[in-house]
Order: sequence, then C-alpha cells, then structure tokens
Amino acid sequence: MAFPSAEHERLATNGHAWRNWGPYVSDRAWGTVREDYSADGAAWESFPHDHARSRAYRWHEDGLGGFCNRYQNLCLGLALWNEKDAILKERLFGLTGNQGNHGEDVKEYYFHLDSTPTHSYNKMLYKYPQVAFPYTLLELENKRRDRSQPEYELIDALPRVWAENRYFDVFIEYAKLGTDDILARYTAINRGPEPAPIQLLPQIWFRNDWSWGWNRPVPTLEALDEQTIRLEHRHLGERFCYIQSPDAPHRFLFCENETNYERLFNVSNQTPFPKDGINDCVTLGTESRVAPHRRGTKAAAQVRAVLAPGAYLTVQLRFCPDPLPAPFADFDAHFAQAIAEADQFYEVVQPAGLAADDRAIQRQAFAGLLWTKQYYHYGVELWLHGDPIEPKPPAARLNGRNSHWQHLDNNDVISMPDSWEYPWYAVWDLAFHMIPFALIDAEFAKSQLLLLLREWYMHPNGQIPAYEWALGDVNPPVHAWAAWRVYQIDAQQTGRSDKVFLERVFQKLLLNFTWWVNRKDTEGNNIFEG
Repeated sequence: MAFPSAEHERLATNGHAWRNWGPYVSDRAWGTVREDYSADGAAWESFPHDHARSRAYRWHEDGLGGFCNRYQNLCLGLALWNEKDAILKERLFGLTGNQGNHGEDVKEYYFHLDSTPTHSYNKMLYKYPQVAFPYTLLELENKRRDRSQPEYELIDALPRVWAENRYFDVFIEYAKLGTDDILARYTAINRGPEPAPIQLLPQIWFRNDWSWGWNRPVPTLEALDEQTIRLEHRHLGERFCYIQSPDAPHRFLFCENETNYERLFNVSNQTPFPKDGINDCVTLGTESRVAPHRRGTKAAAQVRAVLAPGAYLTVQLRFCPDPLPAPFADFDAHFAQAIAEADQFYEVVQPAGLAADDRAIQRQAFAGLLWTKQYYHYGVELWLHGDPIEPKPPAARLNGRNSHWQHLDNNDVISMPDSWEYPWYAVWDLAFHMIPFALIDAEFAKSQLLLLLREWYMHPNGQIPAYEWALGDVNPPVHAWAAWRVYQIDAQQTGRSDKVFLERVFQKLLLNFTWWVNRKDTEGNNIFEG
C-alpha cells in the first residue's frame, strides 16, 4: 500500500510503537495536587519550586525539553548554566497561583517549533539570559501588584538583556531512527555582543518508583567509558546512552534521583549523592556531591565553552537498545531526513491553498499541541492513604480533595491544557484539543476521548473527571460533541466511518447523560427541566 508520507506510514502500520517515546515530560511537577501530601491541600506551598531540584517526585517528573517513554520509566532532558545563576536551569520557573497577581504564571521565554504525531522529529527553542535569572525579583514585584495591574514579566526584570540580545538561543531537537532509537541534538547560540560562558548538561534519569516501599529494584546508570552510559531497568531492560560533544570536551556526573532530606528537612540523607548533587557540583564546585564510581539513577554530561558572538555549542546524544560501534555515524544526516519527512507530512495534511505564513502558524500550533502531551500518573486511593514506608498522610485528607474518587487510577500519556501552567488534564479542554488533533492524528484523538470514559477514569455514577484540583467539578458537556466532530473529521480524511469508535463512546456517554439529567442548579432546579 502506498502512503502519502513516511509519517503516514508510521502512523498506519505501527503507530502505537512509534508513539512510545515522546516529549511527555512535564514542564512542571512541583506545585501539583499529585505531589501534595499536606493536610490543608495547599499544593503550591507543599511542594514549591525551591524544593524541586532537591526532592524526589512521587508521581511524575519535570524537565526542560524532556523526552520519555509512555510510562516515564526513563527521562532525557537538558540542564543549563550561564555561570551566573545560583542553580542550574533544569526546569522552567514561574509564579504559583498565590504569588502571581493574575494567578499561576510561567516567567520564561520558550517556543515549541515543530513536531510530528509519532514524535519522529521534535524541536523547541528556549531563550536563556546571560545574567543571573531574577527569581526573587519576579516573586517580590508580582506579589506587590494587585489584580488591576499588569503582570511583571521577565522582559521587565531584565530590559537590557533583551534590548541588547544578551541571551543564548538554546535549541532542543529529537529525532527517531526507530521506535526505540532516539537522537537528541542540543545547540546553544550566543546572540549577544560579547563572548559569554555557557554549560550544556544533557541529562538522563529514572523516575523514582523505588523509594516508596513496594520492593521495586533500583535501576542503574553506569559509565562504561567517556562516551557511553549503560542502563539497566526492570521494564526497559538493557539500554545504552551515547554522548558526544564535537565542540568541547565533556565529563560525566552521577547522583541519585532521591531526596536531599538534609537540605529540606534537616534529617539524615539516605544517599551521599542526592538529587541535587549534580547541581551542587556544577554551581558550587562541590565534587563530593557526585558519585566517584560513576554510577547512579541520574546522570549528566557537563560541557563548557565560552562562545563568541554568533558562535554555537552543540552536544549530541543517542539512546538505543543495543551497543553500537559508531553511534554518531551520519548523525546530522539522520536529522536532515527526519526534518524532510516532517516537511513531507505537513505538505500533505495542510490545505493546498494555504499561504506560507498561515502554514507556518498552523504547523507551529500543531507543534504546541504535540509538545504538551504529558505522562500523567495519579492513583487517588494510594495518594490518599500513602505509601508503606512514607509518613502516613493526615487523616483529614480522607474527607478532603478527591476523596470520593478512589476508583481513579491514571497512568497514561494525555493531552494537557499547558505543560507548565496546567500540567494536568482538564476534560473540557481536552475535548476541544481533539478537534485539531484529529486533523493530524485521528487515532490519538479517538483514543483520548475514549480514555476519559474508561472505568478507571469515569466515576461509577457517570461523571467524567474534571481535573485533579477537584475531580468532581462540573464542566460543560462537550465530550459528546467532540467525539462526533472527531468521527466526522476522521471519516472525511480516510473515507471510512469508524462506527466502532462511535458505538464505544456512545455507550459510555449514555452513562454520562444519565448523570447530567440528575444534576440540579444552586436553587435546586433540575438542569434540564429549568
């Protein structure tokens, strides 16, 4: 069978396997309901940004331009240091819902530039200032302002930086040679008028699923030589990560993706090389914070250069199932092919008469959708009752947030409203997302609409979960409309009507309709009777 593009062939013949790896690492895991174990449900304050570099996440990971598999067993990502900041730039910074004068607000400049539905190619841009990042100033100035005033942005805090281009353009790219063979290319370009130092630290780490008392074996990362890291994981098996820096030398740094209890809670650590070990080694020069035997559950390759104006620094990475004698052979050619195949795909799916500017806008909008698919993990019963070897959560939680949703057990890649400001699914938003998704990946769109209706999502009473802040909130009933539109778009594109999908979604939406007809408004009137 002839396919209009290589991407169409991947989607049609082995789409599930090709989607296994993607940009599914959240931009923010701190300040989320899942990571909140407080008595009062103050999620923002329970796990603040200042804890993120030192504290192991229970449910999911975050990072800068991260890439992982559908169960987030292992993550790839990038950390940066301009030799001015007090900490590594490992994740995007922003204000909490209580700090921002208009609520939560990311205070960074980044752009999702390109992606294909199978994530055979992905590209994003992050703009990294060459001066110390104004964390405290952004917090204090926005706290001072009320809701009637404009937000205080990064451009306000650092006007000279942006006026004089004193920043690095950092491009993060991923390409696939196969379903499990991943290439990464990280490039920093000095846009400023003077030479400036930059450190790129490609990172590889395991999501911590071993510290909670379920007798899961601890996976391992170990350096085999100056280019190769070997990993072993109970689910992934043996894999290899190769790193090459053509423009500057690099060295490997290792620590554990485990909490620095000493820093955060003033009690003894369980490892001498906790999660922030690489951060402390690089920014403070504390070599004792990284493992001398070059083994651990989190690793980075440290690459440093002083870049002249317009000069660039590139680091290459390859992650694959088998040992390779020449892992970087034809590396740039593989990227060129991935980009050409992405161009071919969008040439087919975009309307023929669309102007060049409109094509670019639509393609980047699709990139935004595809980059904000996220691994989402939340089991309410376990979250309420706690893990075997962790402190027992406060009893008040058993009658608090989401306590009537203990059947809910989510462990999937899901479309998010935003990977930083809203790194949790919202059923109303998701329904709208699936309309444009159907234009490029109808199978994914259909699977997402069905997923929210499965018995480990939908409440036994027929309600569809709203969002993690309040699963029982009532959202507008747009799920049925979205399913019908996706069905129509899919039929128009393929010439086939997927009646099986329509039947499956219809049966569950009958339950949801039954729930709706029993709703009453604030005055006790039935919603449909008025």
